[in-house]
Amino acid sequence: MNEIAENIERVQARIGAAAARSGRSADAIRLVAVSKTVEAERIRAALAAGVREIGENYLQEAVAKLPQLAGHSFIRHFIGHLQRNKAARAAESFDVIQSIDSEPLARAVARRASENGRTVEALIEVNVAGEAAKAGVAPAAALPLAETLAGLPGLRLVGLMTIGPLEAGAAETRRAFRTAADLYRQLPTEHRQVLSMGMTGDFETAIEEGSTMVRIGTGIFGLRSYHR
Repeated sequence: MNEIAENIERVQARIGAAAARSGRSADAIRLVAVSKTVEAERIRAALAAGVREIGENYLQEAVAKLPQLAGHSFIRHFIGHLQRNKAARAAESFDVIQSIDSEPLARAVARRASENGRTVEALIEVNVAGEAAKAGVAPAAALPLAETLAGLPGLRLVGLMTIGPLEAGAAETRRAFRTAADLYRQLPTEHRQVLSMGMTGDFETAIEEGSTMVRIGTGIFGLRSYHR
């Protein structure tokens, strides 16, 4: 598993360089290792190499896999599209849900978390590029949704998440991240703690435009197998 540790070291170096270009410390950027389709043994290798935040996209896969990581201390992020009928299970299994994109979904998560005596951190997913293939609210809807979510018991809104344009050049990707960062800066201070944007192919640009959290999968674990 030395390869995973080496990959993490390389990613951290790139995070540090991008943070320096944006006038920030590397410590200001949180790294979430995205472990969809990755077996528990390889996730344990990432944790041993210093990763402290893990992101999963598929709820069914995650709830089967997370118990295998018992004994390790890490923050559990759900970053995939979440259907409302699975909100309760997600609220039980994760510390952070990055893909809140409607009031009904937020209320379902908040209700179950509250029933269990928990508070789940939440990010509003914004579809900055308006791509039909992506989930997320339109930029114009993000701030009104944030106002609605602000007082829900069991849920603590901490920021925004976005995914860069799927097929775009560097300039368009940068513009999309800049739009998300502009929205983020309009949130009230108490909800402006996390701007999650940037993946393996574009995280340096995202950091340069203000990201405080990057979600890296392939850059850490290598190419994925999608036989689930």
